[in-house]
Amino acid sequence: MKEDIINHPTHYTKGIESLDFIESWEMSFLEGNIVKYITRYKYKNGLEDLKKAKFYLDRLIKSSILSTSINNREIKCSNTK
Repeated sequence: MKEDIINHPTHYTKGIESLDFIESWEMSFLEGNIVKYITRYKYKNGLEDLKKAKFYLDRLIKSSILSTSINNREIKCSNTK
């Protein structure tokens, strides 16, 4: 049987498809890309995919830090009223 490289490429279908996992956990764009690149790196682009996963993980960490900082400021402001 010929591989369906558009809908079901082999580097995404080892067990559960990455897309199905990402959707079932209702992941954000950043989270989904981390999962995508981590799960395929052995079968597709190796170190390049790990670096891409790290790029998205760094963005997620930065976003989480900013979000936490904003939330903490909002809490402090509401407590001073």
